[in-house]
Amino acid sequence: MTEEKSLFRVRLEKLEEIEKSGIDPFPNRFDRDTEAAEALEKFDELSLEEKIVSLAGRLMTVRRMGKASFAHLRDRSASIQLYVRKDVVGEEAYATWKKLEPGDIVGVKGKVFRTKAGEITVEVAALDLLSKSLRPLPEKWHGLKDKETRYRRRYVDLIANPDVLRVFETRAALVRSIRRFLDGRGFLEVETPVLQPLYGGASARPFVTHHNTLDMQLFLRIADELYLKRLIVGGCEKVYEIGKDFRNEGIDKTHNPEFTQLELYQAYSDYRDMMNLVEELVQNAAMDISRSPVVTFGERSFDLSEPWKRLSFVDTLSEKLGKDVLAMSRDDLAAACRSRQIEPDAEDSAGILLGALFDALVEPDITDPTFVVDYPKEISPLAKEKKDRPGVVERFEPYLFGMEIGNAFSELNDPREQRRRFEAQALLRGREREEAQQVDEDFLIALEYGMPPTGGLGLGIDRLAMVFTDQVSIRDVLLFPQLRPERAE
Repeated sequence: MTEEKSLFRVRLEKLEEIEKSGIDPFPNRFDRDTEAAEALEKFDELSLEEKIVSLAGRLMTVRRMGKASFAHLRDRSASIQLYVRKDVVGEEAYATWKKLEPGDIVGVKGKVFRTKAGEITVEVAALDLLSKSLRPLPEKWHGLKDKETRYRRRYVDLIANPDVLRVFETRAALVRSIRRFLDGRGFLEVETPVLQPLYGGASARPFVTHHNTLDMQLFLRIADELYLKRLIVGGCEKVYEIGKDFRNEGIDKTHNPEFTQLELYQAYSDYRDMMNLVEELVQNAAMDISRSPVVTFGERSFDLSEPWKRLSFVDTLSEKLGKDVLAMSRDDLAAACRSRQIEPDAEDSAGILLGALFDALVEPDITDPTFVVDYPKEISPLAKEKKDRPGVVERFEPYLFGMEIGNAFSELNDPREQRRRFEAQALLRGREREEAQQVDEDFLIALEYGMPPTGGLGLGIDRLAMVFTDQVSIRDVLLFPQLRPERAE
């Protein structure tokens, strides 16, 4: 028998002993009137009034000394010491107490005092077992370190590592900040379909499913874009959605197949307006979360109140290659890739090769808050072409600490040009490029009713959360990241 199974057996026996004594180890409720942090903060007031406080939480440590014991109870707010004496709680309650261990959830009532060592403590007058834990806390209660176990059993991670909860509290604060910011500027929050008959709005491979009643193939959405722009056509001039998107692609430090994205569209605006909005939204989030425009990630800090840099995709890559990239053929770009140890696939388009070269040659040097602007038209099928520069579209991607956090366009609203772009993408799909855009006839019909000039923006909530919580892996800001199944023992 493994040690874990042996400990489980011992705890199960203690649970059965508690039940035999007539105590319900899983009662329905407990009246709690104080959290640990409040008891610590208001100690002077509570001790002066000799007020009885009622707390509940998980036992993290237990130290027994005959007829008295010390323990630490942790709730979501903080940890506080308990002092349990047999002559105060009574013989029956103390007999139950002796069967409790770290991991058990209890409710206590008592007065707060300060020990000779100076620690604020609750002198327990009444004790209730609220839930018996059958599994021991990890690594003898000194914290859970193994990354794989932390992600796979997040509930244990949250018990063992209190700072993990702070990460997700900050993430929640970020989402609240974004909602307040957009609501305050007249945007309408909406919901669009997650199950879609066609996938679009991005270049990505979808997850495929089947609806039995309708007997039709459906896709988990890869983006919200085409439905949100239908609403712009319908007169919803400022719309946004914060929701899950799904892409059947690789997993790494900044990619998870299921991710949360903010998408918004504003009529009578363009990508320059979207740049201003990004600067304001991110700075506002920083102020809401930390009361400062300065954000630190690793060893670097940036003041988000300062204007972000602008960097041209086409011009910067042309400088790196020593040639005008828009004049290079697909074969030229493939040769440039191979000379830099980037092996292209035979079906890769010129646009895909441009993206690979940019990622390899330019992106590693981006450190400051930056807007990468003016992308080749071929890799931006939903963006408007620049009037003064054929082959280049009004698109940008915002970068923070070298990490791309979003995508934005001056949205294409000419249905004739949109059809041509869709059909060009369809040719790529014909060469087994599943991630290429599909021809969405209903969306084209919507555009034919007329869509005003529109600026659109997508921001990755997960990556923004990485920035605001100083986490280098997307898995650390997802409560339940995607993992391979555990191998059966």
